Amino acid sequence: MNTVDSTRKIKSTNFKTKGTLGTFAGVFTPSILTILGIILFLRLGYVVGNAGLGLTLVILLLANGISILTSVSLSAISTNLRVKGGGDYYLISRTLGLEFGGAIGIVVFLAQSVSIAFYCLGFGEALAALMPSDSNLLPQIIAASAVSFLFIFAWLGADWATKFQYVVMSILAAAILSFFIGGFIKWDTARLIQNWVSPQTNLGFWVLFAIFFPAVTGFTQGVSMSGDLRDPGKSLPRGTFMAVGVSILVYVLSSVLFAAGLPADVMMSDYGAMKKLAYIDFFITAGVIAATLSSAMASFLGAPRILQSLASDRTFPFLAVFAKGSGPTSNPRRGVLLAAGIAYATIGYGHLNLIAPVVSMFFLISYGLLNYATYFEARSASPSFRPRFRYFNKWLSLAGALACLGTMLAVDFYAGIVAFAVLFAIFQYLKRTAGPSRWADSRRSYHLQHIREHLLAAAGEPEHPRYWRPQILAFSNNPERRAQLLRFSSWIEGRSGITTAVRILEGEGLKMRKMREEAQAQLERDIIKDKAHVFPLVVAAPNFQIGIQTVVQAYGVGALKANTIVLNRLGQVSKKILSFNSAEFGKYLRWANFYGCNIVILDAKADKWESLKESGDNTRQIDVWWWDDATSRLMLLMAYLMTRHESWSEAKIRLLAMDHHKNSTQSIEYLKSMVEEVRIEAEPEIVQDIDVDTFAEYSSDSSLVFLPFRIRGNQ
Repeated sequence: MNTVDSTRKIKSTNFKTKGTLGTFAGVFTPSILTILGIILFLRLGYVVGNAGLGLTLVILLLANGISILTSVSLSAISTNLRVKGGGDYYLISRTLGLEFGGAIGIVVFLAQSVSIAFYCLGFGEALAALMPSDSNLLPQIIAASAVSFLFIFAWLGADWATKFQYVVMSILAAAILSFFIGGFIKWDTARLIQNWVSPQTNLGFWVLFAIFFPAVTGFTQGVSMSGDLRDPGKSLPRGTFMAVGVSILVYVLSSVLFAAGLPADVMMSDYGAMKKLAYIDFFITAGVIAATLSSAMASFLGAPRILQSLASDRTFPFLAVFAKGSGPTSNPRRGVLLAAGIAYATIGYGHLNLIAPVVSMFFLISYGLLNYATYFEARSASPSFRPRFRYFNKWLSLAGALACLGTMLAVDFYAGIVAFAVLFAIFQYLKRTAGPSRWADSRRSYHLQHIREHLLAAAGEPEHPRYWRPQILAFSNNPERRAQLLRFSSWIEGRSGITTAVRILEGEGLKMRKMREEAQAQLERDIIKDKAHVFPLVVAAPNFQIGIQTVVQAYGVGALKANTIVLNRLGQVSKKILSFNSAEFGKYLRWANFYGCNIVILDAKADKWESLKESGDNTRQIDVWWWDDATSRLMLLMAYLMTRHESWSEAKIRLLAMDHHKNSTQSIEYLKSMVEEVRIEAEPEIVQDIDVDTFAEYSSDSSLVFLPFRIRGNQ
């Protein structure tokens, strides 16, 4: 069998990159170190004390449900795409398009950069508590010093940062192990039962959920490192699920140990209650310091890589300077500088409680869009969507997207609205300024799938004249007159139908393929230049007769068939239309009418057309010469459709008819009742006769005139 060009582009999905990191170092380590962070050491006991163990497990279930569903989507999309650097931005932009990807990319970069300051301030507060100083600035000074320390590792690159993370992971493991040993030693079953239910507290479920949820936001840190992975398609799903699975075990077991080891009032009043259970309490202090530094380090690695990917794609022209990397792994040092600057500024600002909710919303939006992007890709039913992840289901991705949306609005409605507003503003900016995507995304496939489904559904519905829509074939081989023909077609289409610009090439042989491709490209350029919302179609045929018959009969699919042909009138500018003379013209019109198409011929002289374009919308008038037949009703409908176009929205429709009833008053009343019945605003007017002089007398000053005509023989 023969193949077409598109099939040559199919490649294996077992992609490799120039990265050096494997699953453990590149995905599991940064993810688990961010998940097992400050919430575990300083807030989990507080949540258990206020919510009770039972409700805490519900919070864990909901929060980790979002992370699991998002991990499923991440695994599906990362095993279907050639994942490069850029994390969430890369995955979303290659699925939902540049606008969504760019919007989420910039906000996630900012959120991660601000998160560096959050974690370092947590480190500063923990360290300041051990020092004999009452200075309110000490935590900020320590936090700024921590940013400077971490900056060195981020500047050196992912390999050096990963080595530092191994040290941090060892400290974290020792702290958690110390807590587990102490918790089991001090286990009290009666206290566990007592702490199962929630005590009297002023904190509601969603407040406690909001306190805990930042704990699970680190599971996509590995995605941000995608450009540094040897095999992203394999490492991302494995490493992410490993991190999520281990973190669930740690948080569930820690919650149970808190409930079995400490009274509720102690957990509610002391953020550092974990020390009271630990076998060696010093390890908890070390764990707090390690957790905050590790989370900050993960964000320090992820944020610059998202920025670099944004800059490389030229999403925002003013960010182009950040595309350049250093060394064989293209380490984004310029992005590291900017992320550090944002972190320093955030530490100096200090009012983190105002920023924290919005930052959390940005992360939730990114998870929601990642889920929706995967559902969108699967829903498009594209043949290219072939994820290797076996447990994927598009409804899981949709559930994840809805869960993120619901959680945002439930946790902090106003912060969610602010986050949406920021995202929407960036989306609109990119929609207006960004050029065409230089990569394939799923939007075209998604639209085509919907077209398929709707065409199949429409084919099963009975056809009725009430729902008639103009499906127009606009024939023109003359570029000079094509623009006005397409403009007129868009007017009578009234944003209800589809117009196709048709050009017929006469000839045979292999050369026609290249000639047709060149003509198609030129027609597309002309359409773009004229800003016309039409589709191009170039047909090569042995002669015009076969070409026209072929187009009229074969155009369309299912219920979407051509029903109207629009042509320029012969004469004036050119003595031929489609390169045939007046006798052929009449013959071809007869064929088109024979195949069931309405025929509209545009007679627009150059000077009159220019005057029409310069006239104001509120001064335009459309005349319809009424014969009280099917053609008249079609003309009236097209006149109405023109008023749905913004260029004719204020135009007046005038209905000109002969006095068939021999009574002007009766004829006027008949026409008024008719236009009232069809719900079209038109002003009836009676004329005594219809001839050339009458046309000139009544319609010489009108903007556009609809006149009926008949085809007799080949005339």
